[in-house]
Amino acid sequence: MYRTAMEQLYRWKAKANKKPLIIRGARQVGKTWLMKEFGREAFTETVYISFDNNRRMQGLFDTDLDAERIITGLELFSGKKINPADTLIIFDEIQEVPKALTSLKYFYENAPQYQIICAGSMLGVALHQGTSFPVGKIEFMDLFPLSFSEFMRAMGKERFVELLEKNDYAMVSTFKQEYIDLLKYYYYVGGMPEAVLYFLENKDFIEVREIQQRILNAYEQDFSKHAPNEIVPRIRMLWNSVPAQLAKENKKFIYGLIKEGARAKEYELAMLWLSDCGLIHHVYKAMTPNLPLKFYEDLKTFKLFLLDVGLLSCMTGLRQNVLLDGNDLFKEFKGALTEQYVLQQLKTLRNIRPYYWTNDKGSAEVDFILDNGNEVIPLEVKAEINLQAKSLKLYREKFNPKTSVRSSMADYKEQDGLINLPLYAVEYINNVI
Repeated sequence: MYRTAMEQLYRWKAKANKKPLIIRGARQVGKTWLMKEFGREAFTETVYISFDNNRRMQGLFDTDLDAERIITGLELFSGKKINPADTLIIFDEIQEVPKALTSLKYFYENAPQYQIICAGSMLGVALHQGTSFPVGKIEFMDLFPLSFSEFMRAMGKERFVELLEKNDYAMVSTFKQEYIDLLKYYYYVGGMPEAVLYFLENKDFIEVREIQQRILNAYEQDFSKHAPNEIVPRIRMLWNSVPAQLAKENKKFIYGLIKEGARAKEYELAMLWLSDCGLIHHVYKAMTPNLPLKFYEDLKTFKLFLLDVGLLSCMTGLRQNVLLDGNDLFKEFKGALTEQYVLQQLKTLRNIRPYYWTNDKGSAEVDFILDNGNEVIPLEVKAEINLQAKSLKLYREKFNPKTSVRSSMADYKEQDGLINLPLYAVEYINNVI
């Protein structure tokens, strides 16, 4: 399957003085496949090392961190000669051997000719447990589930993606039902590579649900395996509360929905753990929509989203037959799925960090506000064709933004600084703002 992250990897390879690269992302979003596929495409040879339950590699890095000595050990372990110019070295689950993470500093300083890519699903957790980290000596890249455009490409709809890339909304409108049908599939299947691949090959909704449930079960097993025992019950309760949080009309996270009387302090570590694993995303409230939004974020007030809309639809019990009921999917499940879908697309965009805004009374809320470095852009999300956006109207009257965006199932339209962007095109918001 096509992943846009591959283009980032090629840009990394082309750098004259590149640092070792770490790919961050939740388990099962495709990090291992991406690294191996990049090695196959772009290098003559690939040396792949998984540190998961690998005592030999633990011993190699425990002795000392001399780069050339480590290279010799990797050659002996893999049975391959490592030529710096055309060999990609892959360290997978690198957090399992903390000294391997530390060694990246010495590779960068003393042996920068070697090309190294790493990944670790529990990397954030490991760092909070005191693992030494080579600050300034590495690069990061984040990998998320497949975006909607990647999903369309996987479904063989490259030409439909090209129309959105070229802003050809006249042609897009002609084929809008095709986009809507694909979007409904995406709401159900989501972007986890295993689920997408199976759906592509078999069009079996029932098995897709079973795959998603296995992924969710694996995450819950990770809670017990990797998290401190004392916070595992709170992690589970917090994780299982997210669908109910998103189903509310006001999606501000409320600890009382986890259990009656719950307080933020009780769940701080559980929240941090899920965030470090890439399983949840925070969207904080911006108290004032001024540049830069980071200066105005309210860290106590936020909305919480999952990593994938398909996993959310699995957790909410979205049924297969709903897909056959016209656009009722968008009406019945708009609270739980539509904002999740939009946030998931925004997370794939570089240099955009979404916030949200409410007025002092809490009677008006703009779903997302975006800081693109030049202006603050409000983004109102509508699950249907209904274009009534009272909160966005109030926001525009109060702050007079140069550009505002309303994303719905209606066709593209731009008038008086207000852009109506179809939901299926929200990934291309940068093209129109």
